[in-house]
Amino acid sequence: MGMTAHVEPSSAVGAGGRDSRLGPLIITLFALYARGERNWLSVASVIRLMADLGVEAQAVRSAVSRLKRRGVLHGERHEGAAGYAVSGGTLEVLEDGDVRIFERNRAAAGDGWLVVVFSVPESERDKRHALRTALTRLGFGTAAPGVWVAPGILADETRRTLQRLGLTPYVDIFTGDHFAFGDLSAKVREWWDLEELSALYADFLERYRPVSERAAAGAIPAREAFGIYLPMLTEWRRLPYRDPGLPLSLLPPGWMGETAGALFEELDKSLREPARAHAQAVMHPGQAIRPADPRPI
Repeated sequence: MGMTAHVEPSSAVGAGGRDSRLGPLIITLFALYARGERNWLSVASVIRLMADLGVEAQAVRSAVSRLKRRGVLHGERHEGAAGYAVSGGTLEVLEDGDVRIFERNRAAAGDGWLVVVFSVPESERDKRHALRTALTRLGFGTAAPGVWVAPGILADETRRTLQRLGLTPYVDIFTGDHFAFGDLSAKVREWWDLEELSALYADFLERYRPVSERAAAGAIPAREAFGIYLPMLTEWRRLPYRDPGLPLSLLPPGWMGETAGALFEELDKSLREPARAHAQAVMHPGQAIRPADPRPI
């Protein structure tokens, strides 16, 4: 791919597509394009589109099988064609992701905090693990054992997520202000691993800055744009969950997340439509490209 070799899609999934990032790539594919197709993509379309990312058909089938076992996808036939649909619970997650990923809401100091405490009987340790996993994925930090904290703007999403997972009997949720004691900025550094998060932002910037000028100039063909956009979005969409919109006043000066977010917005604006045009051409060969949906993922 010439100038874009540093984001070669096959490097994102590993040899034979066995890398753990193949599943997330397929989820991104469905998030972007299935919802405009009656929540369905044909087997043939999935295989052809993933081939444009350097993934072999057998690796795609294996990854889809794993997603089916997890309840993320299920098989459906439309007009005689085999394909896959996104499960109802996963669709709800994707809808929440639309806001988190593309609107990039950031809390202000006056928005307060969300505190989650939970108690799970020893006989239900699987629920304890599920709670910790859910709160981590939402971007909560750990203030103390069993006490999790996040910006107050995540209250509604947190309530929906815990209800969807059936975890509400074990949880209490509070909102309020940090009243005392100590420096809150220092505590934020204890509750979240900001150094690791900064490193993730730095890696994103290093990988994708080189394509931004070409993308902004419209100099990237549709197939190449698709090959860049899908891995880029897959890599980006985990970051707004690792960084749950903490107030800038509590983050280190020149927080790299703002720079990386601006780059993401620029690349999304430049690459989204040519990538979609390529996907539409693969899914509906010979047909006119339909208007874009209001939400891209």
